[in-house]
Parts: sequence; C-alpha cells; structure tokens
Amino acid sequence: MQLQERINAFIKLGDFLRQFSNEVVEKNDIVEHNDIFFDGFKHQLKLAEEHNGWFTKENIRFALNSWAEALTLDHLNTWLKPYHVDNVSPKTVAIIMAGNIPLVGFHDFLSVLITGHNVLVKQSSNDKQLLPFLAKYLEYVEPLFKGRITLTEGKVQNFDAVIATGSNNTARYFEYYFKDKPSIIRNNRNSVAVLTGEETEEDLKNLSEDIFRYYGLGCRNVSKLYIPKGYQFDAFFEGMYHWHPIIEKAKYANNYDYNKAVYLMSEFDMLENGFFMIKEDESLASPIATVFYEYYENKNELEAKLEANKQQIQCIVSNGFTKNEIAFGATQKPQLWEYADDVDSVEFLLAIR
Repeated sequence: MQLQERINAFIKLGDFLRQFSNEVVEKNDIVEHNDIFFDGFKHQLKLAEEHNGWFTKENIRFALNSWAEALTLDHLNTWLKPYHVDNVSPKTVAIIMAGNIPLVGFHDFLSVLITGHNVLVKQSSNDKQLLPFLAKYLEYVEPLFKGRITLTEGKVQNFDAVIATGSNNTARYFEYYFKDKPSIIRNNRNSVAVLTGEETEEDLKNLSEDIFRYYGLGCRNVSKLYIPKGYQFDAFFEGMYHWHPIIEKAKYANNYDYNKAVYLMSEFDMLENGFFMIKEDESLASPIATVFYEYYENKNELEAKLEANKQQIQCIVSNGFTKNEIAFGATQKPQLWEYADDVDSVEFLLAIR
C-alpha cells in the first residue's frame, strides 16, 4: 500500500464519522458504503452506550466529532509532513488499549496503520463496540487493509512491537512482560491548570470543558488547580455552573454523593456547589466530581514543581505561564501531532526494524 492510499482511506472514514458527530444524525448519500454501514453503526453506538454508563450519547458524539475533524487531508498531511513514511517494512504492532473514554486508543490504531504496519489490537472490555466496526469500514473503502487489522480478546502474541496503556500497576507488568520488544508503555497521568486570578469569564467557562468532559475520566482532564494566595473562587464557580446538568447522570451523581459523604465524615475542608467539589490537596489525581487545588506564591517555584512532576502530568492548562501550555478548553481536542506523554509514536513506529 502507498501512503496516499492509506491517507485516502482515513479521510473516507472521517467523512463516515461526520454523519454521527452532530446531535441529529444525518445520512450523507455520497459517503461510500453507507448502504452497508450507516444503520449498523447507529446500532453500535446504542450498544456502546448501553454497555458502559460513562459513554453517554454526548460523550460518544464528542469523540466522533473530534475524529471527524482530525481525519481530513489537511490535518493528515500536516501531521505526516516531518516524517519519511514511504518504504516502511511492515511489522506487526500490538496495541493494548485503555477504555476510559470512547475510542481512546484510536490515535495509536491510526498511527500504526498510517505508517504502513500491521496492527494487533486488544481492546478494553469497557470500549469494544466501536473500533471493530470502523476497522471493517476501513477494509471496505481500502481492500488492501484486509489482513492488516487483527482484533483479539485472548493473549497478545506474534508481534514485533507494542504500545500499551494502563494503570500504574499494569504499566509495571507491561514493562516486565514486554521487556524484549520495542515498546511505548503509558501509565496514569493527570492534567493541571494554573490560574492567576486574571482569567476572563470565557477562560473559566472553557476550563469547565477541560474538567467535566468525559466526566473527568481522561488523562487530559484537569484534576488539579494551582492558584495564587488569596484567590477568590466566586468567578471560578460561575464558570463551572453551566455544567450543572451533569448531576442528573446517575453514575456521576453516585460518585458525587459518595465523595461528599467521605469528605464530610472526615471533616475535610471543601467547597461545593451542588454538583462539584473543590478541595485543597497536594495530590494530582482527584476523584470524580472533585478537583483538588493548591496555592502557589512564586511562578518560578511552581514551574520547578511542575517540572519535577512532569512524568505524572499530561497537560498544563494556562495562559502565558509556560511554553508547552494548552489553551483553556482545548485539552480534549488534541491535534494529531500532540502525542500522549509527549512520546512521538510515529517516530517510534518508523524506527521498528
């Protein structure tokens, strides 16, 4: 397969996904193989929602829209321009996927196939309805993908390299189990926001997207705030308020009630607004419905602290604080060239021999 053939196939997949990325699903008759796949994918979306209570229509639609926007000729060409992708000797790359948000492992899946390798996927049991269907669609729009995509529920074997994502505990297991293979091993990370007190109403409203999207379950969700001494939270809570319907979701509400009860019984100081809590805590990882905060006095000292903890941090959300910062509201819309853990997976894949 030539690179352009692979790019064209993923562009067609983006066109297919675009039909499902709005609140009202609209069939586009010019999308290839819609007669075979359109109704079937609607059914898979329903199954995904029923199987995992965190995968609401809104969150699935958000994920599909993000991929529809990414899988365009312009974005794919911009992403791949720095690399020499042609004449790759195909290897089999295993991907062990997480299941915390819909299609969370799709970037790895895309990266393996777009670089000319074969992919062996072990999905999470929490997210197994969507990818097999999309893989089959790819095989229809580009028959040369047939035989290059394998999904397994059993032991991962007969592969040349691996990309594995899991918890801190499973990452240690992965590092031992895959010690003789080229690998990218990812573990738990969290994202933080640095506030100055000068944020606009729009900044804080955008920050709420970084906090609440996917119920805060993603590594790119902000779980920790760094705030200056004397910071007043009134404007912050106002920026969060439009997310208040989230409390109507049973799984979220159960976590909110449980964590609130724990904090009250433990007599921890915390602030809450009926659907969300903030608590002073040095930890980076916070429970669902909670964000931790920590005061800072000196920008340089905070920069040093974040640098020391960079292996635990996925994104830093701020405005003018650091050169690698993410804009408010942008954490859940990474570009193709923004790699998890800042590890260039395409460079890794092209180096496999």
